[in-house]
Formats: sequence, structure tokens, C-alpha cells
Amino acid sequence: MGMTAVELGKAIKDGQVSVVQATQACLDSIEACEKDYNSFVTVDREGALAQAEEVQKKIDAGELSGPLAGVPIAIKDNMCQAGVQTSCSSKILSNFVPTYTAEAVVKLQEAGAVIVGHTNMDEFAMGSTTETSYFGETRNPWDINRVPGGSSGGSAAAVAGEEVTCALGSDTGGSIRQPASFCGVTGIKPTYGRVSRYGLIAYGSSLDQIGPLAKNVEDCATILEVISQYDKKDSTSVNRDDNDFTSALVDDVKGLKIGLPRDYFTEGLEPEIKEAVYGVAEALKAKGAIVEEFDLGMVEYAIPAYYIIASAEASSNLERFDGVKYGYRTSEYTDLHNMYKKSRSEGFGPEVKRRIMLGSFVLSSGYYDAYYVKALKAKALIKQAYDKAFEKYDIILGPVAPTTALKMGESLSDPIKMYLGDVYTVPVNLAGLPGISLPCGTDKDGMPIGVQMVGNAFEEKTIIRAAYAFEKTREYKRPAQVSERGL
Repeated sequence: MGMTAVELGKAIKDGQVSVVQATQACLDSIEACEKDYNSFVTVDREGALAQAEEVQKKIDAGELSGPLAGVPIAIKDNMCQAGVQTSCSSKILSNFVPTYTAEAVVKLQEAGAVIVGHTNMDEFAMGSTTETSYFGETRNPWDINRVPGGSSGGSAAAVAGEEVTCALGSDTGGSIRQPASFCGVTGIKPTYGRVSRYGLIAYGSSLDQIGPLAKNVEDCATILEVISQYDKKDSTSVNRDDNDFTSALVDDVKGLKIGLPRDYFTEGLEPEIKEAVYGVAEALKAKGAIVEEFDLGMVEYAIPAYYIIASAEASSNLERFDGVKYGYRTSEYTDLHNMYKKSRSEGFGPEVKRRIMLGSFVLSSGYYDAYYVKALKAKALIKQAYDKAFEKYDIILGPVAPTTALKMGESLSDPIKMYLGDVYTVPVNLAGLPGISLPCGTDKDGMPIGVQMVGNAFEEKTIIRAAYAFEKTREYKRPAQVSERGL
């Protein structure tokens, strides 16, 4: 598990290790670490080993030869997998076993990856700390007294803690990039429509995107290449023929125009993070990139617009969880309406209820125009601001979060503070753009700092190229606890 996904795939292909051995090593690592991290909701031990044997047969027969063949991978607990509990880390779906598999997961399976389990997350992906899970909070492998970020905190922690080499997460307002930053790993949020959302349990349908979390840019590009395929089952899926992301893994940024938004480096950003991000700009400048500061605009409207739109979509999407067809149903009720109310009040956690109530409020007849319509207009203006910026720049460079990983419990006591922590990530989702987060240093407490590179729509190759070039200037750092385990 100390290898990258691509390194492990090559070792399997060369016969240095079998798929069963790799899967067993992964399962052993999960068993050893879970008491500290709680990264997983479900570990499918028997299913994973059975998959491993099948994949090995196909590799031996020459039917599978891709870079991910035989590599164990984890998926976030909001992606359906036939026959395996998929709960969105919520009590209301704690007994739900899907009959079909999410398209992105199917693509991984077709490439020979072995799905070992489902990672913990904020309930229904609502949160930035992975503390709202019905199955308990996940802890950061760099410091188990700190959060791993969210909502894909389980996936990020599992990769950083070397329980798996790579994982899938989903990003509605920064839920791949922020935990990647907090856990010192790399994560890509693709352009909206690049990866099929079929089988992803929806939070905000116009914002959600599936993407990879891994140790480096090469792994992320390799996984993204596998899962980015047109899917007629998803009406928002875009048919593209430029999914060869590994071709962008070149250490060359000469002439690349990089913009640093002044709006991102104002009050509220920790000085160490500001210094680290400027350090990335200097490193890319030294390799031939052109770096300029500019005014992006509309940044102050991103948080209110995002939380109105996401909550409105959540209140609609979560209406289906009523205890009738599937999921949790209260044991005692008097009539149908009482059953609805009790099942939902007992099944959903506080943060999910908060967002359902907010969403129902902004969609109500008296407030629809005042809030929801205005939020949609703000979303359009944010997209225009990015369009204008990309007329001049190839990449927008900035921080991922205003702070490094917070201590457990610090955010839950103040939800507004937690919402404001998404200020650098949510505009990217509102505009439907691709973004990558990768490590660029540590703070005074030794916690990882991430840098975010944002590209124009469907320009994943540009951000992968820049991220790969920067990554070449530094070594991957493991959490001290992982190094001490001697994996």
C-alpha cells in the first residue's frame, strides 16, 4: 500500500505480486488502521478476494492489461454497488442494498480494479469535515485529533493512511479537493458532465461530480481516463473524445498563463497557506510559466448562491427517502403521514435536516424569486467572471481552503463557519469547471497545505500538466504515523 496505484498495477502486470496478494495486503492494512481512522463504512472482504481471483485469471489470459488491472480501490459510500450496502453514511439508508452499480464504478471494474469497500463521508455529502456520518467521524492520518475534511473525508484518509492506493470521491462544493488538501493527497474534480453521475446518490444534481483521490497526479489522471466515458443513462453526460489524460503528464509549462486572483488572498486566509500558494506560482514561473495577479470578481456571492442552490436541490432529491419503498422505516407510527414524519426525523441527522429545511424555504412560493432565482442569476454571473478570466489565462491558481485541517468538533459547533470554509472551492462547482488539489507544503503544526489549479471547461489536461510539473519539484510526504508503521 506504500506504492502508487500505477506502480502497483505495473508490479501486478510484471508478475512481482498477484492480485490476491495486493488485495489481501489492502484488507490487512484496513483492518490494522480502522480503529484509528474509521475511513470505511463497509469492507467487502469476501467480495474483494473473489474479484481478485477473477481479475488474476483475466490478466493471465491476456484479457486485462490496463494500468489499473488488479489494483484495489475504495469508493465513496454514495456510489451504488450491486449487492453491497450503500448508505450515504446515513441512518435512513443504513439497510439499503442497491440492485445496480454506478457507471463510474462499472468502468473501474471493467478496467480490472478490485472494489474493496465503501468509504465514510458526511451524511449525504453534507459537510466539510466527515463528522456528520451516522457511522462516526473519520480521523485525519496526519493527526487523529483533526478532521480529514469532507465530504469525501473517508476516501482521502484511506489514501493518506495507506489503507488503499486510491479511491473515488464526489465533489459538490469542494468535497474532493478540500479533503485532499487536508490529508496531503491529490484529488481531481472533473468538468461537470465529464464523468457519469448514474448510480451516484444525488445531493445537488447540477453540481455533483465523481472524481479520483490518490497519492499523485499520475494516479488521478489514470483513474480519470478510465471513468470518463459517455453514458446515455445520464442526461448530463457529455460525449468527448479527449479523455486521454495521461498524455498530459509532461513536465513542461513554458508559456502557460497562470492567473492569481487577488480576491483569494485577502483577510481570512492563513499566512502560511498564502506563502505556500505563492511558492507554487514561483516554482511554475521558474519552469517558464507566465504568472500574473488579477481581479476575478463575484467571489463574495459564491457561498450564498451555492448554499441556496445546493440546499434547494437537496430538499428535492431527498424527498424520495420516506420509509415507503426502501431505507429506514420507524417502528411505531399511527398513519401514513406520521410514518413519513417519524421515519425522516429519526433517519436524517441534524445537518441534513438543516439543509432540507433551508432548501424547502428558498423554494417556497413566497421566497422562490427572492432567493432561488437570484442565486441562479449569481451562478450565471460567476460563470461569466470565469469565462472572462479564461480569455486571458490558462489556469487560475489559488488556495483550496483558508485553513489547514481543523481540530475535531471545531466546525460542528458553528455551521456558518463551516460553510464559509468552502469559499475557494464552491465557485468552481457553480461554474462547472475542472479543478485539482495537490500538496504544496505543511504548516507550523506539520499539517498539509494544498494548492488548487482551476481550468476552463473540459481543459483537464491543462491543469494535469501544470500539476504534474509542480509535483516534480517536491517529494510525496507520508503522515508520520504511516511511516512508523513501516508499510
